[in-house]
Amino acid sequence: MRSIFFKQSSPSTFTPPSSPRYTFTDSLVDENVETAMIFIEKWDHDIETGSFLFQFHRQEAKEYISAVYNLQSAMHHYIKENSNTPKLVQAQSLMQKAMKLLEKEFHHILKTKRENPDSESVSTSRTSKSSFSDFDSEDESSRHASESVHPESDRIATKAMDDLKLIADCMIASGYTIECINTYKVIRKSVLDEAMYNLGIERFTLAQVQKMDWEVLEYKIKQWLNAVKIAVKKLFYSERLFCEHVFSASASIREACFTEISKEGAMFLFGFPENVAKCKVSPEKMFRILDMYEAISNLWVEIEAVFTFQSVSEVKLQAVTSLSKLGDAVRAMLTEFDAAIQKDNSKTTVPGGGIHPLTRYVMNYLTFLSDYASSLVDIVEDWPLQLPSPLPEAYNGYQLNDEDNVLAVRFAWLVLVLVCKIDSKAELYKDVALSYLFLANNLQYVIDKVRCSNLKFAFGDDWMIKYEMKVKQYASNYERLGWGKVFASLPGDPTVEISSEQASDCFKRFNLAFEDVCKKQSSWIVSDPKLRDEIKVSLANRIVPAYTALYEKYRAELTRNLGREHVVKFAPDDLGNYLSDLFYGGGVGPGPSRK
Repeated sequence: MRSIFFKQSSPSTFTPPSSPRYTFTDSLVDENVETAMIFIEKWDHDIETGSFLFQFHRQEAKEYISAVYNLQSAMHHYIKENSNTPKLVQAQSLMQKAMKLLEKEFHHILKTKRENPDSESVSTSRTSKSSFSDFDSEDESSRHASESVHPESDRIATKAMDDLKLIADCMIASGYTIECINTYKVIRKSVLDEAMYNLGIERFTLAQVQKMDWEVLEYKIKQWLNAVKIAVKKLFYSERLFCEHVFSASASIREACFTEISKEGAMFLFGFPENVAKCKVSPEKMFRILDMYEAISNLWVEIEAVFTFQSVSEVKLQAVTSLSKLGDAVRAMLTEFDAAIQKDNSKTTVPGGGIHPLTRYVMNYLTFLSDYASSLVDIVEDWPLQLPSPLPEAYNGYQLNDEDNVLAVRFAWLVLVLVCKIDSKAELYKDVALSYLFLANNLQYVIDKVRCSNLKFAFGDDWMIKYEMKVKQYASNYERLGWGKVFASLPGDPTVEISSEQASDCFKRFNLAFEDVCKKQSSWIVSDPKLRDEIKVSLANRIVPAYTALYEKYRAELTRNLGREHVVKFAPDDLGNYLSDLFYGGGVGPGPSRK
């Protein structure tokens, strides 16, 4: 019987049964599984005690990650060689324990490093460490160099991000993508939402915004203005870089994570200006609206750079929509501002011919508006001014340069509306001379406001020269009508000989006219110091020389015959003194000569 079993057969008629061979590769794979089991079982126990692998044992963490990758390779080997082997079941059990630990480590790091990372440190970390091999090969010299450049807090944040990337890469490679990204999204979204709240960014509906008093809404706008730059340049930008660093292995995952984390907050951030723009408009809201418009415009490059993913394109669309609605609100307020000037029908005259409140309000408003010239150009570029044709009669004598840019024309139009309105208010004065002084004062105020603001760049030198000529014309008319009797009381040619009686009559008429004018005009005002001095000098040049010639030629004779106090009341120096006291609104009139 044994001979039958051990009888040699011909090679052509017998093939020995095949049996698995235990190769050198098999032994290496089994050794890797054994090594992984030692690490995994050890930390499966330690994690229950509250000891975290990546917090205090970074070198061992590196070995742990390496062991998990080796375990993963072993599982692929078992599946390839014999998918029914009990070794595969054992490896799968170990992998589940490893993923459970890594998920806890991932969660712990995210929870303990809740502060938003500095964008520079994120960027530096991305360029310096982009893979597990980099982590593995980091030497002492590179670590010391990094520590000398970055402060302690930055180095801690960088290490945390590198640890997160290691864990994420490992979990994703091991098929635990969902567990990894869900943990990441939940925690990082709570961090971002908390940071936004701490910046004062609140989530309001349109109805809530529309019900707010302006004082409350303005405060909320200020909070938004203080926060939006930080939110875009730091929070969202850093979050984008953070996602790209941790999930650098997968473009789709980092896009999905960034979208889930940031989209909702960004939509509320850029939706708030749209809600504000939909509120009832009024000119006093103009500057806060423009502040919001400029804030978004100035951040547009960063907004486009951060929200490049298609999945967050709605954020950019919302920002564009807010810009459009803010622009609509600005145009509506400019229209209302124009109408408010034209509808002003106050009949109260300004005492002394001073600056009218409407002039102050309009010019201060336009001065502030000119500080937003770059934004206003964008807003009104496709909104040309519709001028009445022909212009109303009251507007004759003033010109608009149609070749100027749209904003300059609009500014010039608003000034023109103001000036014409001031012209009509000058007619309320019963004294024509005072009405001209009122016009000179107000137009000079307009010029001064233009000269000392960005309006000067919109109007240019030609506009300034034309309006300065108008002021001179008004001042000249004031002198002619207000001081005409004084001028007429003096001899036209001081060299012509006149009799004592004629000279006495000149002094009497001068005394009466000068006293009357000074008394009447003692409460009149010239607000601009330069214009005030120019009028005084002009008056002095027309009065003092002619009076001095008369005084020096006839004073002695008239004093001797008639008595100085009766006829010659003023010495030449007195005239200059009384003229110098005019136009301050002090109400001081002339008295007898102090000489």
